Amino acid sequence: MDTRVQTPGFPAFIEKQTLHDQVANWIRDMIIEGHLEPGSRIDETSLVDQLGVSRTPFREALRTLAAEGLVVIRPSKGVVVRKLTPADVFSMLEVLAEIERLAGRLAIERAAQDDLAQLEALHVEMMAHYARRDRLPYYKLNQTFHTRISELSRNDTLQDVHANIQAKLKRIRFIGNQSEDRWAGAVADHGQMIEAIRARDGLRLGDVLAQHLMATWDRVKDSL
Repeated sequence: MDTRVQTPGFPAFIEKQTLHDQVANWIRDMIIEGHLEPGSRIDETSLVDQLGVSRTPFREALRTLAAEGLVVIRPSKGVVVRKLTPADVFSMLEVLAEIERLAGRLAIERAAQDDLAQLEALHVEMMAHYARRDRLPYYKLNQTFHTRISELSRNDTLQDVHANIQAKLKRIRFIGNQSEDRWAGAVADHGQMIEAIRARDGLRLGDVLAQHLMATWDRVKDSL
């Protein structure tokens, strides 16, 4: 008998990750939290020893992160954490804001009520992490929430572009909530998103999502 318990808003179970996926997750978190700083060279020897893995899964993980835009592989010169300029960040947020505006409208038009209930379940879990000030778990669920809205648009092109930009902005989105005031502001935005979802108001949801993304610029621009 399968005794695994399904969490609302998530698949019934998660497949076991490969070793290279686990390594990629670890390095990704190190980049997101700033332990591996933008522009810094990744010390392969040190990190391989620290993780206790061979170089093969480590290098596979780096290729995954390079595809996401988080690191840059320089032939014969090693791997560095990608450093975005302020202009890079603003242009990506500007585009992402309009993508999420469209995603919000389409999601409300095309999603089933159960799908929208799953978004609410994600929000409730996010708020539980916020109450405990569990910053990284909150951040990861936040990323899942925005990705899920993109998926509910039922538009493959939109999802591809959204995923590409969101991957590059992982560290930026994380530092946007570094202060209590900024984090509280982002949480308030999510409250408005849930109100729009409950009302099945796609135009309102899209507007709140777009404003939320552009507010990210105001929260991070002085840190770049």
